[in-house]
Amino acid sequence: MPNSGSTAPRVSLLKLRLSMIGVWALVTALATLVLVAVLSILGIPYFGLYGILGFVVFFHVFQWLIGPYIINAVYRVREVKEEEYPWLHELVHRLSKESGMSKTPKLMVAEIDIPNAFAYGSPLTGNMVAVTRGLLRNLDRDEVEAVVGHEIGHLKHRDVVVMMMVSIIPAIIYYLGYTLYVSGWMGSGSRERGNGGAIALILGMGLIVLSFIFNLFVFYMSRLREYYADAHSSKVANNGARNLQRALVKIMVASGRISRGTREKYEQFKAFFISDPEVEVKAYREDVDRLIEEVKNQKPSIFVEIFSTHPHPAKRLRFLDQFV
Repeated sequence: MPNSGSTAPRVSLLKLRLSMIGVWALVTALATLVLVAVLSILGIPYFGLYGILGFVVFFHVFQWLIGPYIINAVYRVREVKEEEYPWLHELVHRLSKESGMSKTPKLMVAEIDIPNAFAYGSPLTGNMVAVTRGLLRNLDRDEVEAVVGHEIGHLKHRDVVVMMMVSIIPAIIYYLGYTLYVSGWMGSGSRERGNGGAIALILGMGLIVLSFIFNLFVFYMSRLREYYADAHSSKVANNGARNLQRALVKIMVASGRISRGTREKYEQFKAFFISDPEVEVKAYREDVDRLIEEVKNQKPSIFVEIFSTHPHPAKRLRFLDQFV
């Protein structure tokens, strides 16, 4: 039976939800203050900002709408017929119902060897859950169930849309900074403009740097949503937490057996994956449970993690312990 959870996990989920809301609110507030301050310093009318806002928002929405078609092409994804994998269809339907979703997402298979899974979709395509051929080859059915439960968690939480909203902010700041940088560079030698060109140049460079700092918040939000989806899987899948731990370790072991060149071919959308394909585990034994404990004992590098879209495996496995 799915893990119904205890008081501690429920508190943990509340903290995750509040953290995600807090990050979104903080990023939005800080970005608004920065943009208003820059426009005030330069004396630029707000309608100039609206043009940049409109362009960036339009670009991101357009990317969101056509993104599933690009992902399908890059990862050679196709829809799975019900008679091909009846157990997998039943699993997706059952987990969707257990998650309280009104409509079952489409089941897709990516014809690539990298063991992984991802959830995606847009109003044009509807929601989709994809598993790779490598995942089906390396995981047991109970472990596949835990992985699918994780992906359905992303759809249930609508965090694909949330991530798009958050990622727009660094993009807006970057494009504004780039515009000021180019404008300042071209006008810095003009006598008519006085010091205005130099100020625009400095502000532009500052905003470009600031956009990369804001991206760190986006990465943090991405890591939070992975924890949230992990917790969802532990609630809706049979023995979800333990099976997801086993699945994550098996995915990392199998990824380590694939050449780095092959993995790099499919890293364009790795933020969508349940596990970063660049993260691997070298295993010389088949004792998965022992490997889980070994990974848990690893010491994450804070510097490496702040630039990662996924939590460090050790922290992720330890997080799932509370649901076992």
